[in-house]
Amino acid sequence: MNLQGRIGPPYSRVQEITVHTDTRDILAHARRNAIRRGLQDMFVVDIDAHHVETVSWKEIVTYIEDPVVRDNAIRFQNERLAAPPYGLNGDLGLRYQSVGGRIPHQDGQRETVEETGVHRDVMLTRRAMDSLGVDNMVVFPTPMLFLGMHPQPEMEVWLGNAYNRWLIDRVLADDDRIKSLIYLPFNTPREAERTVKELSGKKGVIGFCVTSTRNKPVHHNDYMRLYSMIEETNKPLAFHAGYHWQDASLATVNRFLGMHALGFVWCNMVHMTNWILNGIPERFPRLKTVWVESGLAWVPFLMQRLDDQFLMRPSEAPQLKRMPSEYMNTNCFYTTQPMETTHPKALENTLEMIKAETQLLFASDWPHFDFDLPQEICDLPFLSEQAKRNILGLNAARIFNLDPTPVKKLATT
Repeated sequence: MNLQGRIGPPYSRVQEITVHTDTRDILAHARRNAIRRGLQDMFVVDIDAHHVETVSWKEIVTYIEDPVVRDNAIRFQNERLAAPPYGLNGDLGLRYQSVGGRIPHQDGQRETVEETGVHRDVMLTRRAMDSLGVDNMVVFPTPMLFLGMHPQPEMEVWLGNAYNRWLIDRVLADDDRIKSLIYLPFNTPREAERTVKELSGKKGVIGFCVTSTRNKPVHHNDYMRLYSMIEETNKPLAFHAGYHWQDASLATVNRFLGMHALGFVWCNMVHMTNWILNGIPERFPRLKTVWVESGLAWVPFLMQRLDDQFLMRPSEAPQLKRMPSEYMNTNCFYTTQPMETTHPKALENTLEMIKAETQLLFASDWPHFDFDLPQEICDLPFLSEQAKRNILGLNAARIFNLDPTPVKKLATT
């Protein structure tokens, strides 16, 4: 119990934050802290940030390749004003993310953008980069993270390809600092191959993304040609985690908190287990993978668990020439967010086990409710200064072939 003027310090006036609040106002303290910590002189890459693509859905559906589906989508968007975005599936957990309206900003960035020379998503991303102290920002979609569970595989192809082409034309083309791991329609391997072939060389495309909320086994033979094609591009393949409350493995979890804690980890744990035990790293030794938005605490657990079982049953993973954990900290890379910090010693052990100095990449997850700031890496007492610089940007520069020269302009006031 904390009563104003009676118990505890007096309350200060709380700034109201809504979906209309300017990004620069929300991140004002973050910008000042970035200046204090000298981020102006460090190369910083944010490997996982988001935009709300459905705000631009009327534009995106015009990029659908199939003329009949495109016409249906355009008519739907123009005539069904209160309807959800055409073609998208969702998850009932979305209604809980804003915590009853107490964290509303991620529900859709509706802030005013007066500049008209570029797309509003370019301006919003610039505002975030310049406030966080970031040189390059990788943007992912948000509601589309559920698209891998769509009952119509062809809808993933139509919408995924339309989003990719829209993103390249309207966002990536107008700012060299904004990057993308392009969406792969993974449920249809031949279409995923076409995406790699047609889009891998486009401006701003630095890799490829599989949304992890899906039931397709990553080790299926249908994907081997896709992995070979990606390996030849020398660009990484990312598995971006998500949750799916309708998943049978989460059927008994009755709180969003629990489902969010488990769902974002479980999907990537399953994919990683299949990836390693089926010898994909041996078959494609130059293929780098990035495991996004699952946090970090699961990685040491899975390393130990797989090592323990492998030593007893090596005949069931005959392709492996090393321990599972050795594959997990070699060509596998991890993003920091959400970085579990409640037990500092456990976090220190985690970063040691995953070889964070070479394998860890900073991610903010802006503008989602649990986003992290670059200074959280700066403040870890057990990391060397070189390790901090590597995690903040130099590791990303190495695996994504980025110029590590800082280009940000942090305001000094």
